[in-house]
Amino acid sequence: MRFRVKVTLCMLSVLSTLFGVGGSLLISEAFQDTLKREKDAAFSAYQMVWGSLQIVNSLDHRLDQEGIASVMQQLHDQNQNAWAALRLTDEKMVLFESEAAGLYFPSAMDLPEADQCQFRIAEGENGDKYFILSGAVKAGEDITLYLYTAHDVSGVFAMRQVQQATYLRAFSAMMVLCAGLSYTVSRVLTAPLARLSKASRAIASGNYASRVPVRSEDEIGAVSADFNAMAAQMEKTVSQLCRAVERQERFVGSFAHEMKTPMTSLIGYAELLRSETLTPEEQAEASGYIYSEGKRLENLSRKLLELLSLKQSRLPLAEICPADLIEEFTERIRPLYAAQNISLTRSTDARDGTCLLEPDLVWTLLLNLSDNARKAIEGEGYIHYRLEILPDGCRITVQDNGRGIPKASLEHLTEAFYRVDKARSRAQGGYGLGLALCQEIVDFHHGSIRFSNRSGGGASVTVELKGGRP
Repeated sequence: MRFRVKVTLCMLSVLSTLFGVGGSLLISEAFQDTLKREKDAAFSAYQMVWGSLQIVNSLDHRLDQEGIASVMQQLHDQNQNAWAALRLTDEKMVLFESEAAGLYFPSAMDLPEADQCQFRIAEGENGDKYFILSGAVKAGEDITLYLYTAHDVSGVFAMRQVQQATYLRAFSAMMVLCAGLSYTVSRVLTAPLARLSKASRAIASGNYASRVPVRSEDEIGAVSADFNAMAAQMEKTVSQLCRAVERQERFVGSFAHEMKTPMTSLIGYAELLRSETLTPEEQAEASGYIYSEGKRLENLSRKLLELLSLKQSRLPLAEICPADLIEEFTERIRPLYAAQNISLTRSTDARDGTCLLEPDLVWTLLLNLSDNARKAIEGEGYIHYRLEILPDGCRITVQDNGRGIPKASLEHLTEAFYRVDKARSRAQGGYGLGLALCQEIVDFHHGSIRFSNRSGGGASVTVELKGGRP
């Protein structure tokens, strides 16, 4: 059963209970109040006749039947609207009765006791309701008169029936209106939940870009906003996982490709040596190829071990002055780079600033960034190192005036075995692991690395190392 149907049924149940009980009590109270007023009026009319007989009896004790009948006729004529029927009898015969008495009083009626007024509700043959009041009146020492009055209250009961019929019609119309309004309101209120369910199914089927429109600021709107935030985070996480899987697949493919070339060379030259048909010069050449390819495999395995060990290492950070470290590094490699017509310059905004760093890893970071810059410079060039001290670490920028970086390669530079120019990198002895190692070093220091092209030509690498400051 849908939630909107449950809400509608609950609303109908509550409303029918409250309105039904309230309406029934209201009609019942009105009916009892009207019936009480009719009873009081009937009793007043009865007392008037009873009092008149008492007065007449006290004035003349010798009234005969005709005199009593005459008095009753006068009372009836003067107050005929006060009752529907009137009857006066003694123990033997009827002394007076109105024209309609036969309709209200049966021929045989119980005699009431003296000095008491009896009251009862009777029903006629046609279903009319009326009050009957009866009592005994002393008309002398030996004479007892019995007085009966009837009062028609069919109108009171008819009015109650009309009220009940009107109430039932109003109640039915109200229930239909309430059902329509309840269903409409509950449908409007549950529409966001339906959209949430639809979006959930879409995400479950793989459409992670599915979102829910937020159209209110209430609790349901807050749930929709939270759902969208969750979906956005899930989409981001899934996207990252997909990219990680793609990188892993490229890593495996690249690793297999890197292993294939030297292994093919090793097997080929080893097969030539086994054939024993080579001259000494050819044997020396084959041995040289085997040695160089073996060294290539050795360097590749060393790089991979550095990556793996860095992912698992827990090296302590030391208080280091990054300016001194950069100065020592540039002075160490300056002769090698000067031989290739590449000048090294540096600048810093805080000479005496210290940070928490792992010096060997930072040295490796600078070496790989410098080596990439060197390979990108054709002919004469320069590499500039800039240092900035941050509240939680330092920022190192390495700039060159080389070829720059293609836009399509900016997002893939730190992937293992990725090369911007595969032919040139292979010829220069690169494996595509240097920047991947830099990324791991930066992650070890809780920092970031960014690559960009300079407007005047060349590339810029900005590294932030946030291991903290003492």
